[in-house]
Amino acid sequence: MHAKSMSVVIVALLLGACAKESPQVLGTLEWDRITLPAPVAEKIVRIDVREGQQVAAGAPLLQLELTRTQSQLAAAQAQAQQSRDALAELQAGPRSEQIAQARAAVAAAQASARDANASLGRLRPLAARKLVAAIDLDRAVAAAGSANAQVRQAQAALDELLNGTRRERIAQGEAAAAAAQAQAAVQTVALDKLNVVAPRAGRVESLPYKLGDQAPVGAPLAILLVGDAPYARVYVPERLRAGVKPGQAAQVFVDGRDGSLPGHVRMVRSEPSFTPYYALSGDDAQRLSYLAEIVLDKPADLPAGLPVRVEFAGATGGE
Repeated sequence: MHAKSMSVVIVALLLGACAKESPQVLGTLEWDRITLPAPVAEKIVRIDVREGQQVAAGAPLLQLELTRTQSQLAAAQAQAQQSRDALAELQAGPRSEQIAQARAAVAAAQASARDANASLGRLRPLAARKLVAAIDLDRAVAAAGSANAQVRQAQAALDELLNGTRRERIAQGEAAAAAAQAQAAVQTVALDKLNVVAPRAGRVESLPYKLGDQAPVGAPLAILLVGDAPYARVYVPERLRAGVKPGQAAQVFVDGRDGSLPGHVRMVRSEPSFTPYYALSGDDAQRLSYLAEIVLDKPADLPAGLPVRVEFAGATGGE
């Protein structure tokens, strides 16, 4: 009888201990990643780092071939200079030599017009008396009209020079110069991007391409692991979701490492997903789960991809 009572007590204690166990989930250890894509399809001519190397923000990682982009930049800069010169010419207005030439053209046109009109004046009385052919009079009329038109044309050209450049033409010149300068700035940025640098301090995880390779546009040239500490990416079963909230404390157990690492919940997805194969256990295999990230409170030099187990403080699971 005494042995039976002891057995009941032991079972009750075990059940109580199991009931007090913190809910736990499975996942992997990850770092925040930065992928640096190829801005253009150019050959890699220099690699400054190796995989696994720690780099500071702004440190050079690799360089792509510069020749093509340098030529494009030179052409854009030349076009910008040409547009600036054209704008300066519009703003300065006509030169004195141009005005003098236009005045001379007006004088020459006026002299020709006077001669043509005088000839016409002499022919009109003769034509009235039938002393000259009608065709000669017609030619004189046409010549006088043409000469008078040339005077008006020359005078209009002179007036345009004297009035200076129109505001609309100056505005067009300013717009053209601004567009050319912007294009040169774009090419300058494109040239700078061929020197690939680290945007943040971190560790070089991968260099997918080797020296001499020509990666396509958008292909990853380098992948960096950044941040002060890794985080656990886990899948929270549906029965635990209500008890897991951002900021909540958690303990992270890394496979192959004794003890646990303190952390806190950084994010829990609101949309459920199917549980990945490595997080399946028991009834959870047929339930949805919610992706969560638990960042470690202290820096830890641990590689990405390690299996982890996370226990949430204060969370309770339902049936």
